[in-house]
Amino acid sequence: MLDKIVIANRGEIALRILRACRELNIKTVAVHSTADANQKHVLLSDESVCIGSPQSIDSYLNMPAIISAAEVTDSMAIHPGYGFLSENADFAERVEDCGFIFIGPRAETIRRMGDKVSAIKAMKEAGVPCVPGSDGPLGDDPEENLRIGREIGYPVIIKASGGGGGRGMRVVHAEGALLSAIALTQVEAKAAFDNDVVYMEKFLQHPRHIEFQVLADNHGNAIHLGERDCSMQRRHQKVIEEAPAPGISEEQRAKMGRRCVEACKSMGYRSAGTFEFLYQNDEFYFIEMNTRIQVEHPVTEMITGVDIVRAQLEIAAGEKLKYSQQDIHINGHAIECRINAEDPKTFVPSPGPIRLWHAPGGPGIRVDSHIYSGYDVPPFYDSMIGKIIAYGPDRKTAIARMRNALNEMVIEGIKSNIALHQEITNHGAFQAGGTDIHYLEKRLGL
Repeated sequence: MLDKIVIANRGEIALRILRACRELNIKTVAVHSTADANQKHVLLSDESVCIGSPQSIDSYLNMPAIISAAEVTDSMAIHPGYGFLSENADFAERVEDCGFIFIGPRAETIRRMGDKVSAIKAMKEAGVPCVPGSDGPLGDDPEENLRIGREIGYPVIIKASGGGGGRGMRVVHAEGALLSAIALTQVEAKAAFDNDVVYMEKFLQHPRHIEFQVLADNHGNAIHLGERDCSMQRRHQKVIEEAPAPGISEEQRAKMGRRCVEACKSMGYRSAGTFEFLYQNDEFYFIEMNTRIQVEHPVTEMITGVDIVRAQLEIAAGEKLKYSQQDIHINGHAIECRINAEDPKTFVPSPGPIRLWHAPGGPGIRVDSHIYSGYDVPPFYDSMIGKIIAYGPDRKTAIARMRNALNEMVIEGIKSNIALHQEITNHGAFQAGGTDIHYLEKRLGL
């Protein structure tokens, strides 16, 4: 087993990784910016190293500083968490070139899956269904691009090959707007991702967002842990996630899960990963793969009993998966609400000191959060300050427990989106299940 690792992240995921390490008797090194000296995981870690100023580019995105921290603390490995450098193939490569273990997939896998065009190509080769599209980058021939658009059928969506997080996308409803949309997306993609390659896909008008969690080791073993529904979104950012997905049959789960596992084996995948799909009219369409731990991993842990972060650590240490597919069973239902420090109506971030924090409790309630009374939420990073996960033997019970938890939770001193979650979980459409990815924005009038 690994004896010491650097946690190259902050917030709740850094604390989550630290707790998994403690269970395995792995020592931890917390790297942090000057703004995060009082983060809970920094205070609890065995060692800590300040790696720069509050700006991410000077700290959590500072590759040399993070690797130097591993060197001076004699650590064996680096866990990137999610966000920041977690899907940066150059970082993974540099970590391993310097003699450390990157707790995640190989650099070449991250690079291949990070480019949406090459990822779609890999999935098609593995037999995973994809959205009808251009089957590669769009060229400079206007007539050819118009022909592709007519062949796919409108509406279509133009996507940046290097995009992510909802950026680098443009929906086109009529042929007359296609060429200008391609040009605009190329310009935006170059500015945002330093990569102006774009491609075209059919725009599905009422899809759900369904994703499959996988684990794979270095010995050719791979399993899936079922699916999650992440359709409750605002501007392509997830707000509420749940597992299993309402309305997905055991046969559908087994079929798509098997295809994801086969894709993992064909590409030599290792560590945790997530295959993301759009789901419409009982059909799955691959959109991307996330080569890291997901924010929403707790709902899968709750219904399977598998500790995904612990599995990442064990895989990085060279161990074989402790589970076969036959060992994985879906039990009950789990829902996660992302708690953000922001105005629940305008979504403007609300940094500042927390005067009072009272976490909810009761049967089936899990709280993943790094905040505490007196903690000062910095203005430099993502506004998420925690996650509430409610588990029950069925979806109705999980919703009821989540509503109780939201009512019990107290955050004073800053604004939070608790009221938004209360509105969603009390609404009949959410309680019925199966809403599409546009539901929340339509409800909010965005």
